[in-house]
Amino acid sequence: MSDDFGDLSKLLGGGAGGLDLQALMGKAQQMQANMADAQQRAQSQEVSGEAAGGMVKVTANGRFEIVRVHVDKAAVDPDDVDMLQDLIVAASNDALRKAREMMATEMGPMADMLKQGGFSF
Repeated sequence: MSDDFGDLSKLLGGGAGGLDLQALMGKAQQMQANMADAQQRAQSQEVSGEAAGGMVKVTANGRFEIVRVHVDKAAVDPDDVDMLQDLIVAASNDALRKAREMMATEMGPMADMLKQGGFSF
């Protein structure tokens, strides 16, 4: 069986050019810690989205939670509630888009690796 795969000890860190599993595990742990730090930083930050020139503002955090909504009185028309609802949705989507961008920025190159792995922000 060793003929099929070569010398297993070389693959697992034996000789020159072999795979050093201990170093690989260390790198993986370091990357995991860096990713956790970046996520924590991003989750504590807030971004705001707006609609109607800032008359409707929605604030989201890095956990993609809406934490605040501000509606200027001038945006409130009791005869056109649908428009106000549309503005809140637009501002919310803008805030969540900015939160995803912020998370990707905080994660840096790790975000690209996660996207390639099928994860999205």
